[in-house]
Amino acid sequence: MVATHAAPVVGVRTAAITATGLGIVHAVLYVISFWILHQVPDGADTDQTVLGYYLDPDHRRWVLIAGIYLMPLAAISFIWFITTLRMWIADHGHPEHALFSNLQLAAGIVYVTLTLVAAAAFTVGAAAVELAAAPVDPSTVRAFAQFGRLLEVMVAMRIAAMFVLATASIGRYTRALPTWFTVVSVLIGLTLLLTATLDARFALLFPVWLFALCVIILTRLRRSGT
Repeated sequence: MVATHAAPVVGVRTAAITATGLGIVHAVLYVISFWILHQVPDGADTDQTVLGYYLDPDHRRWVLIAGIYLMPLAAISFIWFITTLRMWIADHGHPEHALFSNLQLAAGIVYVTLTLVAAAAFTVGAAAVELAAAPVDPSTVRAFAQFGRLLEVMVAMRIAAMFVLATASIGRYTRALPTWFTVVSVLIGLTLLLTATLDARFALLFPVWLFALCVIILTRLRRSGT
């Protein structure tokens, strides 16, 4: 009987630790990649500024590192985060809500997809010059950068809002998360869903929420003693 009861406890602890670790990894990699990619010249910059940026090999390589390596790693870590988070919730001792659980999974997958497409848009100009020795067309690279910003800050964040709201609903339904955090999560989710802005700092609200979620999971794990 002892051995049979120990298995789910170990599973809960492992899932919680893995989820928090991967969630923090995603938040850190996302913020670093986001900061690098949003240094790319946009529609307000002159042709001379755009040409100077893309003809600088250091600028190009940092953009490629962020767009080809760091952001995809952030996306992969988020996929693993979703999986382990759902494992932790499923083994938490309270029944799941099928609607919110499926909504959370779908929102997470779409969020990752949009983030990768946005990163690719930011990287197009640097990749064309660095890997194909193509000439820089300021109008084209500015358009791609603007597309990336629109996709990342406005579209992806609305899908992230659905992930936040679904997670808050699951946390309330299963009692896996404290009530105050579910209330704050609803407010953050509504902010991400309803705010219309291209201010890049707005998109950083999601990784901050994610980091807080990971800290809360670890704190509840330590208090439970499992």
